[in-house]
Amino acid sequence: MGWLLPLLMAAFGGALRFIRLGSPHAIVFDETYYVKDAWTMLMTGEARNWPKEIGPANIPIDTLFAQGDTNQWLATAEYVVHPPIGKWMIAIGLKLFGGADSAFAWRFSTALVGTLAILVLCRVALRLFHNLPIALMAGFLLSVDGLGITMSRTSLLDNFIMIFVLCAFACLLAHRDRTASKLQAAYLADSQKRSARFIPVTPRLGKHKGHTRFMLDSPGPAVFFSWWRVVAAVLLGLATGTKWSGIYFFAAFALFSVLLDAWERHKAGYRMWLLSGIWKDGLPTALVMVPIWAGTYLASWTNWFMHSDSYMHNWAAENPGEGITWLPQTLRSFVEYHRQMWDFHTTLETPHSYMANPLTWPLQTRPTSFYWEELNDHPGLCAIAQNSKCISAVTSLGNPLIWWLGSACVLVGIVVAVLLRKGDWRMWAVLIGFIGGWLPWAQYIHRTTFTFYSIVILPWIVLAICYMADWLRQNVKATVYRSSVGAALGLIALVSLFFYPIWTAIPVPYEFWLAHMWFPSWI
Repeated sequence: MGWLLPLLMAAFGGALRFIRLGSPHAIVFDETYYVKDAWTMLMTGEARNWPKEIGPANIPIDTLFAQGDTNQWLATAEYVVHPPIGKWMIAIGLKLFGGADSAFAWRFSTALVGTLAILVLCRVALRLFHNLPIALMAGFLLSVDGLGITMSRTSLLDNFIMIFVLCAFACLLAHRDRTASKLQAAYLADSQKRSARFIPVTPRLGKHKGHTRFMLDSPGPAVFFSWWRVVAAVLLGLATGTKWSGIYFFAAFALFSVLLDAWERHKAGYRMWLLSGIWKDGLPTALVMVPIWAGTYLASWTNWFMHSDSYMHNWAAENPGEGITWLPQTLRSFVEYHRQMWDFHTTLETPHSYMANPLTWPLQTRPTSFYWEELNDHPGLCAIAQNSKCISAVTSLGNPLIWWLGSACVLVGIVVAVLLRKGDWRMWAVLIGFIGGWLPWAQYIHRTTFTFYSIVILPWIVLAICYMADWLRQNVKATVYRSSVGAALGLIALVSLFFYPIWTAIPVPYEFWLAHMWFPSWI
């Protein structure tokens, strides 16, 4: 049931993502970059420039592209500012489902990973809380959240980062469970050997889960290597190969995993656990994970190295004596390209009507309008208001109840973990998602950023709610717990049902859309 029910929950969430996936049949928001890049990468191996308009009528290239005129790219390579993995993921859908004239095809991959994330989050919650209803609640919340839905129905890059880091997180949790079992078994064997030889253990007691243990002076076995950790490093390399923000997740997750190893060493009964964890596991972990992560990222640029006409491929030959001169020419061009990308990302302050301060992301105060069209006829729900204008919109806004409740649960959860659940590492597992996916953006407050970037922390918003639900489950009466959680989930479901049309471009009367704009900043 731990697999079957999460699979059914993923099927439910997948239906919300895949039904009418091809609507609107138009290039939406930043799809203008990533879809056309993916198509030219599929056709030529590298992203190519496109004209903005075509012909004497100056028809926008995005309009022509959506109509099936997909071969208007130029011969020159495009200056892309994000690594290629996410665009290759989009290209998979284009390859499988009929080419670039199908909006379903260019959105297929984002919808697929958005659906897969529901299954993975259910399994993560089950591993953390060992309670199937809470695991299903995690999947349900991710299934019905508006940001999760719109980002799964729009061909942008951020959903791919989310699935890569969530899967990496799941792998590191599996590594942690393996570590705990290995250290406990080693402690038991070490204690038996010492007893047989009449070697006294240090008379210092530690209590864990109701059991009293003597603290052993030996540091215990090395536990730094597991294939789970190797796979996590590859996944984090793929996240970084989608957007550079994956670097922050790699740093946060790797450090957290090492600290978890050390904590499990302490719980098993070994003294000097932190110092031992650093020199016996931390440094070897870096020697394992960093090369794998870096190698995966470098491999993501294989096509750039293979094509001599890729952007800036010949920069070193054209600029002798510039850059890092001791590197081979191709690598020198590659490094210079990355330097220019870094300058772009750290100095981007172009005003945009939907830009949002990163500090406000968890509260969803400034959602992004991906699509807006005023329709001439009155299809769908517009039929009930013939005298009102009819609009079709995609507003990338999370279910406000999920995000507001999740943000509150983060703060309350910290208090619970510090004061009431001392030694409970699970709240810190929730926080590590925020540390890797949100906190680093605080240094870019003046940069042009958008609320939909916060899709990468949505799984941890949900896990914060699950953490508090797990605490309530163990500390209040069962009837109170079931009624309160049931009421909250029911209200969240109703809000999602109310907002679903403006998440998915269903034609609605203008007044219906306006009723969803609870705050002026949402317009």
